[in-house]
Amino acid sequence: MLVNFLQHNSWTFLLFTTFIGLIVGSFLNVVIHRLPKMMENQWHRDCDELKGLNQTAESQPYNLNQPASHCPKCGHKIRAWENIPVVSWLLLKGRCSHCHTRISPRYPIVEAVTGVMSLAVALHFGVSWATLAALFLTWALIALSMIDFDVQLLPDNITLPFLWLGLLLSLAALFTDPRSAIIGAAAGYLSLWSVYQLFKRLTGKEGMGYGDFKLLAMLGAWLGWHYLPQIIMLSAFVGAVVGILLIVLRGRDRNIPIPFGPYLAAAGWISLMWGEQINQAYLRWSGMI
Repeated sequence: MLVNFLQHNSWTFLLFTTFIGLIVGSFLNVVIHRLPKMMENQWHRDCDELKGLNQTAESQPYNLNQPASHCPKCGHKIRAWENIPVVSWLLLKGRCSHCHTRISPRYPIVEAVTGVMSLAVALHFGVSWATLAALFLTWALIALSMIDFDVQLLPDNITLPFLWLGLLLSLAALFTDPRSAIIGAAAGYLSLWSVYQLFKRLTGKEGMGYGDFKLLAMLGAWLGWHYLPQIIMLSAFVGAVVGILLIVLRGRDRNIPIPFGPYLAAAGWISLMWGEQINQAYLRWSGMI
């Protein structure tokens, strides 16, 4: 009944999807900030266990639910009206209501971008199971991009479950078939792994992390092997342009690593949305069709 209602009320569907996207964007801010710290805490506990050290119980749980959202400076707990996506930041003029510490504009930006990208997915796929699946992939790519940008890390907690989800969804042929998905996952991982090994042998340096291999494998599982060249080319082009601009305009040290995950994620999302049109345009341009 809900599906029929949304199919006959497209504006309601689009507004509903955008609203959900804004809410998810607020949650993604929590994931982006806390998940790396949760992983670091777990690594410390694992190291202590290997060393045979006595592990003291955490004074306060730290996960995606606890502690409650609060101002990092004064500890003021964020009330419900202060946690409305985008709107609260504007009403508070970007400052804590208690101590007036500046709140980073990145929080409403992530919320707004998530809402807009969710709307784009809804417009593209309409009322369908593909929309639901594409929304979850979009949200995962946003979280992965921001985490990699912050700490140069692509958590297995996100990439691996979504890799398996992509393979399972191929059984329903939402975006590709099982054969293309399996080959895409394997080829996505091995292609970047091969580049990594070659670069390491030639230069003695690590050009990228293993998280990049897993992310491309994840995208291959969702979209199929035939989109991998497009994703690699798009991500390499954007990454090269941004990297050159950072060096020229901001004087960034060339030896400081630039995370590749956000470019892979952006290229993957573009391929999800307009990959077939891009392939057809290239074939027409090259005279192959």
